[in-house]
Amino acid sequence: MLFYLTAVLLLASAQAKFYKDCGSKLATVESVGVSGCAENAKECVLKRNSNATISIDFTPSTEVKSVEAVVHGIIMSLPVPFPLPQPDACKDSGISCPAPSGTKVSYRATLPVLKSYPKVTVEVKWELKTEDGEDLVCILIPAKIN
Repeated sequence: MLFYLTAVLLLASAQAKFYKDCGSKLATVESVGVSGCAENAKECVLKRNSNATISIDFTPSTEVKSVEAVVHGIIMSLPVPFPLPQPDACKDSGISCPAPSGTKVSYRATLPVLKSYPKVTVEVKWELKTEDGEDLVCILIPAKIN
């Protein structure tokens, strides 16, 4: 019995993700990566005065003409905008727009973690929005700014 329980727990932890889907309506998220963050980490550590790179592989369920990246840090239930150098996800982010339905897309972006950011625990909400403002992809990443 103990062996069975251990095997189930190991299998569950092997499939654990460090991110949560928060309402990806028009796409299926296949994988998410953040520089310096292990797949099974409880939270990602973002070092101040550096850059964090994110990758999101997803498959749209509908053709998307344009994609805008919107990032917020949620601190004590309050969303604080994190400005991106390039919010247009169709420019320099790996997405060719229009993005066709049913075809895997790989989005890549870099977020500056400014030295002025406080050392806090934060949940990063990363959204990729369609031309109509709908969530194509929405993920939550538990993080700690150090």
